[in-house]
Amino acid sequence: MKTNNAEVLIFLAPGFEDIEMLTVVDLLRRKKISIDMVSITDSLEVTSSHNVTIKADKLFDDADFDSAKMLVLPGGMPGTTNLAAYSPLTDKIREFAAAGKWLSAICAAPAVVFDALKVYEGRKATCYPGFKEKMSDAVYEEKAVVQDDIFITSRGAGTAIEFAAAIVDRFLGKEEAEDVLKSIIYYPAL
Repeated sequence: MKTNNAEVLIFLAPGFEDIEMLTVVDLLRRKKISIDMVSITDSLEVTSSHNVTIKADKLFDDADFDSAKMLVLPGGMPGTTNLAAYSPLTDKIREFAAAGKWLSAICAAPAVVFDALKVYEGRKATCYPGFKEKMSDAVYEEKAVVQDDIFITSRGAGTAIEFAAAIVDRFLGKEEAEDVLKSIIYYPAL
């Protein structure tokens, strides 16, 4: 049964990166942007790459893709490869790209999922440094966060706060993104 029309769907696969997933959920919920954690398994409980079990809000089949404005992929291993191997999700990513709907990914996911699906069409993106050689559809940029057209990409756990703030900015504007960073006492590295 589909309920709760979330604006953002973030996907949990076994082996996801805890910080990258939870930081996005936390900062978006602080700004009242509705986000559902969606399990791609047959269980709401999904275990991260660091052996932390999180209870998702929805199973994949119960997620409301029609109401969603953005899909978010956390990185982590083997989480990213599990996301890439789940064809119902990759089909939805292709649909979102074709419709010009927002797609965001962090760490390995921009390369292992988005680039492999050839959805970038030459747009700029970033990813975890160890995966940049896998990026052939996107123009790689070595920045914490790269925004280009429908895409927001980021490098890894250390850039998760900036990644989440970029998503807030996309929905609510720069002032609200700066406000959420200020509220958590975020200061960029010296």
